[in-house]
Formats: sequence, C-alpha cells, structure tokens
Amino acid sequence: MAGFESAPPDLKPLLSKQICKLGLKLEGSPMEGFVAELYRELEGKGLRRFQPRTYLTDEWGCPSEEPIIGIPFYLADPKLAQLGKHVDDLEDAREIRMYLRHEAGHAFNYAYKLYETRDWRDLFGPFNRPYRERYRPVPFDRNYVRHIEGWYAQKHPDEDFAETFAVWLTPGSRWRERYRGWPALRKLQYIDRTARRVGDLEPIVRIASTDITVEEMNMTVGEFFQCQQPAPTPIDVTFEHDLRDLFSRKRKDRQPAVDFVRAHRADLINKIEYWTGVPRPVVRALVDRITETLGPLSVAVIPGCEEITLIELTAYATTLTMNYLTYGRFIPRSRRRRDQPRERKSA
Repeated sequence: MAGFESAPPDLKPLLSKQICKLGLKLEGSPMEGFVAELYRELEGKGLRRFQPRTYLTDEWGCPSEEPIIGIPFYLADPKLAQLGKHVDDLEDAREIRMYLRHEAGHAFNYAYKLYETRDWRDLFGPFNRPYRERYRPVPFDRNYVRHIEGWYAQKHPDEDFAETFAVWLTPGSRWRERYRGWPALRKLQYIDRTARRVGDLEPIVRIASTDITVEEMNMTVGEFFQCQQPAPTPIDVTFEHDLRDLFSRKRKDRQPAVDFVRAHRADLINKIEYWTGVPRPVVRALVDRITETLGPLSVAVIPGCEEITLIELTAYATTLTMNYLTYGRFIPRSRRRRDQPRERKSA
C-alpha cells in the first residue's frame, strides 16, 4: 500500500488485522490520561455534573444531539499510531487536547439542549442549517474565535459553539483579554454565564447513542488507512523556475533544498492551514509537490540564509494557497482587464 513502504517491518502485519479483533480499549491506553485531564478541566470550570462519556470509533466526533465523544481508535495503541504516521499527519498531544475540548463543546450543547434556546440561536444561528463539508472561510473574521486550524468555527453554528466552548475551556486562554472588542466575545460570555447556571444541574440528556464503535469495525487496519487518504488535489503549477529563484545553486557546503523543505514540512503545512483556512489535504498536496519538484533540481540553501529562505518559501506557498481559497485554483486563469478594449476582428 502507498504510504506504508517505509513503515517498520514489525508494524506491517497490523495492516491485515481486523480492527474489531484488536481488543482496543480506552482504559489503560494512552488516551485515558487525556480524557481524565478533560474531566478535570470541566470540573475546574464549575461543570461538576457534566462528564461526557467517551468511546473508540473511526474518527473524532460527537453524534448529532448525542452527548458522547468519539475518539479515533488508532490513538489507543502506540503501534497503530506509529503506523498512521506513514499515511497522514498524526495528532500530537496539543492537538488531542484541542479536539477533546472541541468535542466536549458539542457534548455540552447536546447534554443541556442549548441549541433549542432562543439565546443560542440569536448568537450562533440556526442549529438545523444545512451542514457543509466544503466551506470558504473568511480569515480574521472577528465574529468567530480561532481554535482548530482552518477557521473551523465558520463551518456551521454547531461548530461555532464547539470552538467557542473549547477556547473558553482551555486553561490560560485569557479569552476576556484576547477577544476584547470582538463580536465573538459575546459568545464566550454566553458560555461563561451558561456554565455557571447549569454547573450543578444534571444534564437533560444523560444517555447517548454512539456511531460505529471499534467493536463493530470489521475492516482491516490497512483498509481503514487506505480509505482515509483523500482524493489527489490537482496541482496546476509549474514550480521549476520559481524554485530556482528561491534557492541557490547546489554545492558541497550547502544543504540540498529538498532536505530543507522536508525538515520544515510539518510546520509549513500546519501554519499555512491555520492562517488560510484551506483544507489540510490541499495544503499538504501543495507542499509535497514542491518537495517532489525539488528532488531532481540542483538547488540548495546558502549557509546563514536559512531563516530568510524559509520566510520566502512560506510566503510563496501561502500566496498559492490563498489563490486556491479565492479562485479554486493555485494559478487563477488570466482575465482581460476591464479597461482593456476588445480587439475588433477585421471583416
């Protein structure tokens, strides 16, 4: 399978194993400590009766109107997590905490049926608004908090609430200071008021139904990771000339440009996705194509110029990504200027 060629030999036998037969449990897994930490954060914020259940499933999620948190099964086993790194960018500890707080926001909304109240609708919008998998965010829109990469709060009112809750819950977020003067502050204040009001109340919805559980996942590990790979993103860019301008000629005392980009790959993808809101697979495809193009080119980084080279490379990739956000293409089709007269055809 593509992506697994470089995986350690001792991990490859896992690819043929059925997920439901791996005996995966949250108890005793690396995720158990993260869940316990989430519960401490909720109690520390005064939510003494709200402790959403968690279960292992195929992805992060909270079934609609069900106050229960789904956690990807591969995070419950170090070997599966290591195997997953060879296919996609695996969540680190910081991201795991972010996703847990986000899903806890959904669960809080559903547990107390806040989405049915007028105050919730006035602040966040209609809960039954059609859910869009593809959305075009407006970077730096101050009506929304910033938490998960991609300006995720702009996707749907339910996501807006979950992201706002996550910011409110995050220790040391200083949300009152950070969002002073933003319209989003009203949403944070609403959550703060609501948490104080229901902190000692039992949730309205106490029993929740799950989506698919790890015990019901009959596919193999290899089949799961294969399905997780997104469809290829068309890259309508020829990089050779631009990359030769960005880097210098290759010499013995200079780091090859392809090694330089590989070393900064994760940070490039993470930061470009965070600030532009373009989906991660698109940004990853762009960065990886740049890396592939650099392979056969005899270009390198001048010693002492690593910082400025990284800045220029980031600006270059970000510009292409913003083109994609605006036009749906990395290189927009040329357009005739409005003030340019049309050429008349001769009779």
